[in-house]
This record gives sequence, C-alpha cells and structure tokens, in this order.
Amino acid sequence: MTKIMAINSGSSSLKFKLFEMPEELVLVEGSFERIGFKNANFSYKHQGVKESIELEILNHEQAVNTLLKILIDEKMIASFSDIEGVGHRISHGGTYYSDATLIDEIVEERIAELGMLSPLHNPVNLVGIRSFKKVLPGTKQVAIFDTSYHHTIPKKNYMYALPYEYFEKYGIRRYGFHGPSHQYVAEESAKLNPKGSKTITCHIGSGASVSAILNGQSINSSMGFTPLAGLVMGTRTGDLDPQILPFIQEQENLTPQEMKDIMNKKSGLLGLSGISSDYRDVEQAADEGNEKAQLALDVFAHQVVHYIGAYAADLNGLDTLVFTAGVGEHSSRVRTNITNYLTYLGVKVDEEKNKNDELFIESEESRVKVLVIPTDEEVIIARDVMRIGHLK
Repeated sequence: MTKIMAINSGSSSLKFKLFEMPEELVLVEGSFERIGFKNANFSYKHQGVKESIELEILNHEQAVNTLLKILIDEKMIASFSDIEGVGHRISHGGTYYSDATLIDEIVEERIAELGMLSPLHNPVNLVGIRSFKKVLPGTKQVAIFDTSYHHTIPKKNYMYALPYEYFEKYGIRRYGFHGPSHQYVAEESAKLNPKGSKTITCHIGSGASVSAILNGQSINSSMGFTPLAGLVMGTRTGDLDPQILPFIQEQENLTPQEMKDIMNKKSGLLGLSGISSDYRDVEQAADEGNEKAQLALDVFAHQVVHYIGAYAADLNGLDTLVFTAGVGEHSSRVRTNITNYLTYLGVKVDEEKNKNDELFIESEESRVKVLVIPTDEEVIIARDVMRIGHLK
C-alpha cells in the first residue's frame, strides 16, 4: 500500500487528499480557505469525523506546514517518509507537457515561465511544490497539468487566425484547462452511459469551462491560450472582443498589467453584479430584486448555453450532458437556466430530480442523459503519481 498526497493549490486555497493506493482509499481530505487572511479556515475529514479550525494562515507554505503537522499529531501518518509521492495540479503546461511529469528544476522553471499565461494559478501551484519539497525533499513530486488532457484537440479546433509565425514562435493556440476534472467526469459518465460517445462536460465553479468529449477524448474546450477565455467566471471576463482592451487602456490610461488585473480579478460575476464573485451571493441578490445581479446570472447561463450549442455541432449530436464543480453540482437553478434552452437538442430535465441534485436528472422524455457528477480531480492526480512515479 502506497500513500499519495494530491494537492490542488488555488489563489487563496489549498485542497488536499491523502490516498492509500492503488485501492484509492481516502485516508484524510480537506482544504485551507482564505489563505492570506487572519481568519483562514482549515477543515478536514478523517475516519468519518469532520474538523474545522479557524486560524491565521498567511501563505501556502504555512498551510503545507500546518497540514503535515496535523497528519503527524493526529497519527494519520507515522512519519513524513510514509508519503511516497505528492501530485500537484498545475494550471498551464503550455506546449511543453502533454502528460504528467516528475518535477525537477527545469519543470519548475517552465511552470514559473508559464505563470504569465495563468497568473491566478501557476505561481501558487509553484509555491505548493516548493513548500512540499522543503519538508519532503526525498519524496517524488509529480506535476499534473490542466492542459494535458486537451492535447487531443485537433489542430483546426485549437488554432487562432493570427499570423502562423506566432504559433511557431510562442505556441499561441487554444489549450483548454480543468483537464483532471473533465477527464474524471467523462470517464465516470462513460461508465454510467456506455452508449454515449458524444459528451459535453460543464465544469462550472468560480472558474468555469465546457468541453466536447468524443469517445473519451477532448476535441474542444472553452478556455483558450489562457484560462481567461470562454465562459463568464467569478472574476474573469470570458470571451470578449479583443479591440476592447486597447480601447479601455487608452480611455482609462491603464498599464497592460492593470488591464490584466481588470480582466482576471475584477470582471465576471463580480464585475457585472458589483456584488460578489460567488455565485451564491449573486443568486441571493437577484432573488432580492437586484437587477445587475439578475443580469449577471443571465449572462453567465447564456455563455454556457452558447458553448453547449457550439460543441453539439462539433460532436454532430449529443448523448450525454454532465454538470460538475461547485456551482454545477449544487445549483439546480443554474442547471435549469441552462437546460431550458437546450430542448432543441432533446434535453429535458425532471425538476424534482434536479432540485435534489440526483445523479441522473433528465426526464423520461429526454433523448439526452443529463448527469450531475461530483468531480474528483484528486483521484486523477493520485493515479498519475503512481503511473509517472512508477510506484506500486
């Protein structure tokens, strides 16, 4: 039995699962939320018991040290050497990586280099790697890239109509992200609906993306050269006319970095509603009559509908539609707002099943299976650590 730690570092969070492999038994799982604040929350679940602690966690390195101390103090591991591999979810692998890889100095340098393309994630992903290396210097560390799963996207779908030299010089193309999540739910949906070769997976959370999956392989995905493209997200714009950027820069006298911050950190649901980047907060405000909040929800849903329609065309049909991630799994409202516009594809939802967050939420008349599958990016990470690290 091999203990593998799966790490998913976000801009202000760190999620983890400690697995016993190859049984895929979860020994402990949890997360740090609001890293960088004095009232950060550390919660975990071990042997069916949930614990939650509010404490000051100022950075990801402190979060890693706190996690490892708890594992020892609570006797979840006897020593740090019990952990034989650590897998890190990395946002952007660029043209460098079409698969997971063992982490060395070159890999770290490339992750840092690609931080300019994924500014909310690659830098903190790297902090997580270095924090674990400091405490577990002899343990195999593996990078699992969000972009790797989408390397099966055909060239006609990933190319932008820019001068070809920019693709050759800089690798400017559509990459797609949320790979472990799309991979996991696509594999699970294939088990649940074996006849469904044409699948659209909707990862809807603070970050959001839609993917077209044909016979288990990604053929298109809404995020592009960076995770900024595609759907409206918590703080990110999603798709927009590129000419808007120089126009706003000139009108507001902004630097390129200030413009990046607006697109990545001040737009999306937050920018449209003026209230919050959290879908639940915006939903509550809309229920209270806030027109901007309602508009934000409408724009959010419309963009998902737009991509589902486009990807149904790419697939030349649709057998299975999957919702996953925080909003996709838990908001019956967002699923209704989306599926109401998909009846032309044969999608019909049973609202009672939908409100109960059941696994299958389609009605008997639906020609398309509609599933709500909780994502498990961490198990994909753990499997890759075992495979790439040649662990048994």
